[in-house]
Amino acid sequence: MATDRMTVLSAMMDQGVIPVFYHPDAEVCKKVIQACANGGAKCIEFTNRGDFASHVFLEVAQHFAKADPSVIMGVGSVVDAPTAGIYIANGAKFVVGPLLNADVAKVCNRRKIPYSPGCGSASEISYAEELGCEIVKVFPGSSVGGPDFVKAMLGPCPWTRIMPTGGVDCTEESLTKWFKAGVVCVGMGSNLVTKQLLEAKDYAGIEKKVRETIALIRKIRGK
Repeated sequence: MATDRMTVLSAMMDQGVIPVFYHPDAEVCKKVIQACANGGAKCIEFTNRGDFASHVFLEVAQHFAKADPSVIMGVGSVVDAPTAGIYIANGAKFVVGPLLNADVAKVCNRRKIPYSPGCGSASEISYAEELGCEIVKVFPGSSVGGPDFVKAMLGPCPWTRIMPTGGVDCTEESLTKWFKAGVVCVGMGSNLVTKQLLEAKDYAGIEKKVRETIALIRKIRGK
């Protein structure tokens, strides 16, 4: 599967939900990510948290390059350019951050890698777009105004593509509010890949929840 910038951005918007996940055990990561992919979420955000997280990412990315090339591995929690460079060298196809960093945008642009920085105001979103960001992350979603903020932002700036993370649940009520407000996709961590499912090693349960969430989003979108 081609993983150029436009293909990755289209895949992110098409699936509607980006699973956000980290585990220090590469084998657990492989199973969770495969479950998400089987459920229809091929784009996965591996968060840069914990010691030697980039080493875990490299092992997992190398695995999927052979086992299932349709999986699109991205990295989250990136706050500086050197970290972005490490993950891009290790195979990251998109970069997400909790904040906006112009140097990260430049590194990503040089390699045609999508960058979704965390923004909490109209000015930050505008600056991110000036730096070439196609999909901006609104973070923390519930704290900066929730769906009302998205709706207000898209009034004067209808070209803006927003992906909220934080404050998004798998429920029809929550997803309907966000998508009716105009988001193009949502990031979801422990509300999607729950602690209970992980502890039980219920990878079939993770696949089921991802599949149901994507189906719910398609229903809300009218697809």
